[in-house]
Amino acid sequence: MMNNAVRADDLTVVRGRRTVLHHLGFTVPPGRITGLLGPSGCGKSTLMRAIVGTQAGVTGTLDVLGHAAGHPALRSRVGYVTQAPSVYDDLTVRQNLEYFAAILDPGRAAAERRHEHVTQAITDVDLGSHADALAGTLSGGQRGRVSLAVALLGAPELLVLDEPTVGLDPVLRRDLWHLFHQLAATRGTTLLVSSHVMDEAERCHRLLLMREGEILAADTPGALRTRTGTDTVEAAFLRLVDEAAAASRTQEPTR
Repeated sequence: MMNNAVRADDLTVVRGRRTVLHHLGFTVPPGRITGLLGPSGCGKSTLMRAIVGTQAGVTGTLDVLGHAAGHPALRSRVGYVTQAPSVYDDLTVRQNLEYFAAILDPGRAAAERRHEHVTQAITDVDLGSHADALAGTLSGGQRGRVSLAVALLGAPELLVLDEPTVGLDPVLRRDLWHLFHQLAATRGTTLLVSSHVMDEAERCHRLLLMREGEILAADTPGALRTRTGTDTVEAAFLRLVDEAAAASRTQEPTR
């Protein structure tokens, strides 16, 4: 097993005249759930796009599953779910999956394998009763699950999920997190899950805490609570924010 599914060193993203990510260095261990947490606008989505190879203006080192991010060899090994559901409203759930499965695994000989992958993905996200419904008639949460099913096609080694539980009811959020843990435990899938909801941090094996384009901390939830002397990850995050702000003030040149 590789030491790290993702490794970044001096990772910087510049958009126009603005630096969005500032010299990041971090790792994502394989077969685990790493939570990418921080307030909206801190750079989480930009970082995820960099990892899947769709972000422009990236410098530094960013290795994904042993290749440079965006390498053609990663196309079938990385699944990506954006915040907005990426499905065709005029196709059924099954037709959406069959279409994307044919792109990932083309050829007449692969038809039976694609059928198995589609059926498994529908089962994984618990949409069996809606398999023949048009995607456009589904609720927002259900359409998000179709996008997740697309990302699961072909059993990718790395799943990059950008705020997959936003707007979902508590029961569905619980069920999705159960699926995430099942994927990591039974299939060895590496998951990078972003959120701005701090209570979801406790569900992750490891955390990357972000603020204003920088990594504040990278550790397990328990270690972060112990390090900051707090009872929750949210309190730990706020403590780290305050410490970073204080350190920044002491480094400001006097006039």
